[in-house]
Amino acid sequence: MEITRKNFKQRLNFVTESINSADFLAVDGEFTGLDSNNGGHAMPFDTPEVRYQRVRQGACDFLLLQFGICTFHYDEAKMLYEARPFNFYLFPRPYSRTGPDIRFMCQSSSIEFLASQGFDFNKAFKDGISYLTPGDEANLREALQQKHQQFSQFSSPAFVTPDGVSQGTSKGPVSIPDEQKEFIKEICEKVSDFIEKLTEDKLSLPSCNGFQRKLIYQSLRAQFPSGIHLETQTGEKKERHIVVTRIKSEEDMKRREAEKQAAEVADLDNAVGFTKVIRAISQSGKLVVGHNMMLDLIHILHQFFYPLPESYEEFKDMCMSAFPKMLDTKLMASTSPFKDRIMSTVLADLQKILENKPFQKAQVEIAEKFSKYTTEKGPLHEAGYDAYLTGICFICMSNFLGTFQNPSQDIVPPSSPLVQPFTNKLFLMRVYDIPYLNLGGQDLTPNRDHVFHLTFPKEWKTSDIVHLFSPFGGSQIFWLNDTSAFASLHFKEDAQKALQSLRQPGTVYTIRTFQQYQHSKEGGQMASRKRSTTSTENNIANKKRKSLNVEQES
Repeated sequence: MEITRKNFKQRLNFVTESINSADFLAVDGEFTGLDSNNGGHAMPFDTPEVRYQRVRQGACDFLLLQFGICTFHYDEAKMLYEARPFNFYLFPRPYSRTGPDIRFMCQSSSIEFLASQGFDFNKAFKDGISYLTPGDEANLREALQQKHQQFSQFSSPAFVTPDGVSQGTSKGPVSIPDEQKEFIKEICEKVSDFIEKLTEDKLSLPSCNGFQRKLIYQSLRAQFPSGIHLETQTGEKKERHIVVTRIKSEEDMKRREAEKQAAEVADLDNAVGFTKVIRAISQSGKLVVGHNMMLDLIHILHQFFYPLPESYEEFKDMCMSAFPKMLDTKLMASTSPFKDRIMSTVLADLQKILENKPFQKAQVEIAEKFSKYTTEKGPLHEAGYDAYLTGICFICMSNFLGTFQNPSQDIVPPSSPLVQPFTNKLFLMRVYDIPYLNLGGQDLTPNRDHVFHLTFPKEWKTSDIVHLFSPFGGSQIFWLNDTSAFASLHFKEDAQKALQSLRQPGTVYTIRTFQQYQHSKEGGQMASRKRSTTSTENNIANKKRKSLNVEQES
């Protein structure tokens, strides 16, 4: 079901009901970019904390343009799941002059990819659903409340400026500049004719700038202290103008002002927009399933909750507070008992693999009035469809766990203890020896005594590093940039011998343990926060990005 700002208000209750009645739900997002120069590229020996910092610094400048939610509801009578896929277009259009006006980055490769998949950018920018963070919403509500409290229709010469929510009350009249006097005179004459003729109930004045509207409010209230109500409105092309409405009594004036204030509150509620859906997911406490979902989660927290904390532990607490139960299907597929049976964990490949033995195709039907997605052919990289596939993969893998039980269990619900070991862990891409980030506990800390950090002349090639470590049984090389790399020994027991042999004075290279490298990076990052410098690990030659398995004869 496609949802934009045109039908969001009408569909919101149904979306919320679907979330609350679901057995679990799957999510997916599409972004304007994946990583920026601020965060640097993922490195093979990143710790979970380092990876979080990279993603936090590198991803938050991008925008989440499309969000998919698929709720899954188990029907015991039919012994199958009913799927309700929703596809939301999002765009943070400014609520008011005083509201947030988001700046965001685009990554050309990401935009090109989305375009190649048929992404409708016009629909996102024109009809995307608005949203506000709780902090922005609270500030705007407070400002709007202050404006309503300060407003006094009959006070003179005090009045509330028509532009912006938090402009406050301006005491005393503003002197009308000479170049504006003729304009204000014409406006007052139009309003005077409108009052005398009694043929129309409303008069729309010409669009004008904020200062001119302020002069109009001041002049009309001084010349016509009763009998009319003034309100600034915005046209389809964002032009702003004042509407003059005839009123019959003081009670009529109060009623119209109350209606105006109620409309302003409703406008703010509309600006909160998609944040209401994310809150519904959070408050439901349901299991949230994603595929390689670390980036999705970070964008959700950043755009719909609060700024991401610098502290890694605070980030983990924030995740668990927002979504107490999460599961990453990419991690699940990369873990026993699945990893030896699944050759590719790419979402589309994974779904196809799970339809064949030893797995069992998931019994899922699309609910009525929803997009007729099929697993045979569908709009890959449309967020709603990818969320649908993610949920199906989860069902297949969960049910496969039931085959190891005695007696065998055909349906494994998301609340089953069999699923518990996979929850609240996020898959870590391209990390050599840590498969996941553990939101609910301590992260894995593998022994890396056999890993060394090297710096060397720019002219060095892979063969130079291979030759350096050849006496110690071969190594795996991971380039960082043109003058540094990691080397991981195949024979861990030779680590100390290699370090003692290679750490010699007068060499053109330097070598240190991974632990020493990590400590130096942590110190550098603290200094970097003060100096706001950019990481030097961004300009990596493409030929050096991939890891090289190099075996040497002993």
